[in-house]
Amino acid sequence: MQGIGLRPRVRVSADGSGVVGHAGARLLADLADVTGLAAAYSTALRPLRPRGTGHDPGRIATDLAVMLADGGETITELAVLRDQGEVFGRVASTPTAWRLLADTDERTLSSLRSARAQAREVAWLQAAERREGIPAARAAGGVLPGLVLDLDATLITCHSEKEHAAPTYKGGFGFHPLLCFLANTGEALSGLLRPGNAGANTATDHITVLDQALAQIPDAHRHGTDILVRTDSAGSAKAFLAHIRHLREHGLDLRFSVGYAIAEPLRRAIRAMPDSLWHPALNQNGTLRDGAEVAELTGVIDLDGYPAGTRIIVRRERPHPGAQLSVFDQDEGLRHQVFLTDTPYSGGGSAQFLEVRHRGHATVEDHIRCGKSTGFGRFPSRDFNVNAAWLELSLAAIDLLAWTRVLLLDGELATAEPKRLRYRLLHVAARLTRGGRRLHLRISATWPWSHELATAFHRLAALPLPAT
Repeated sequence: MQGIGLRPRVRVSADGSGVVGHAGARLLADLADVTGLAAAYSTALRPLRPRGTGHDPGRIATDLAVMLADGGETITELAVLRDQGEVFGRVASTPTAWRLLADTDERTLSSLRSARAQAREVAWLQAAERREGIPAARAAGGVLPGLVLDLDATLITCHSEKEHAAPTYKGGFGFHPLLCFLANTGEALSGLLRPGNAGANTATDHITVLDQALAQIPDAHRHGTDILVRTDSAGSAKAFLAHIRHLREHGLDLRFSVGYAIAEPLRRAIRAMPDSLWHPALNQNGTLRDGAEVAELTGVIDLDGYPAGTRIIVRRERPHPGAQLSVFDQDEGLRHQVFLTDTPYSGGGSAQFLEVRHRGHATVEDHIRCGKSTGFGRFPSRDFNVNAAWLELSLAAIDLLAWTRVLLLDGELATAEPKRLRYRLLHVAARLTRGGRRLHLRISATWPWSHELATAFHRLAALPLPAT
């Protein structure tokens, strides 16, 4: 009988030197510099440093964003950067970082958003120079023109009393932020921290988040580019759609695709639809979707008060195991979903294509899930303003990860979620040596993704610097 080999014996001590953990996080810190995010933060937060002494508030904000992108969950985890000063430089203490967040009011928060928009413009210009620019979103096996903005809300549970935390519609307690992600890249364009009892379909909140998201898009892309706004049924409020139409009439090429609640008039119309008007639905790769059909109800349902040209489309399909079904669905034996859009048929807007395009909105749930592991899954303070600032820095952390994928990575890593990027690249250890009056960060040659990480650093060094 052959014995099972044991691991080599090791002795463990806490006296090592010249060794760096989370070495890949330096990639994020340098990217914040190369895109101009750190400099823009410094300008935005200059009023919080009146005497010009101590830590630069902009650098503190950048370090917090890097820490969150690296997977940190609390302000105390800045120690990962702070205690490795040879690689990450001078990093503020935990109390200093707390004071920065506490001093961030609504005006300062607006300045932080503007700083992030400036960095985004640089990142998109760098993407245009290095590759083909911002990638296209996809549906039905093809590309979607322009940009796709996905809005959705989520629930964040609080386990202690926090300002404006409130009971949620699911019986929990906490916050109910509304967020907007760019489907093309996964960038977090905007977010609004709200009490847990905030309405899911509040039009004013949707308008605020959309306007903030549009302000994040560089001028060269915001004007003259097709922009699709997707939401679930919470975004079907007439005031919100009227706002989108108003923006369209004033120069922005916006279209909407929003979910729609199924009420009794709609149920009757669905039941009355002849089988001949139902057409096979499509999968995201363009193939026929087994057991699913699409029909258009425009002209059958009264859409009075909605923008002119609004269409209404329904999909029915055999429910998958575990699907949440309404009483209507149970009676019919099929799951139904309805949405509204103002994309005209003449513009390539067949009901089949528009339905699969709208179903792509579901990817926002993945972005939110990843965002919860990148900062906004838990909030650090009892103070609402501190938590709002934390949310904004979390959005910046998500952007840093998105820009890393677009600008620096190839293959499967270019589409990898944060958890995979951290495991393969960001949390790698390295040895720090000196030679030729320079520091060298030496990644183990046996690390499976050492080549990808080294290539990312080389690409970062080759990116054009923002104009000063």
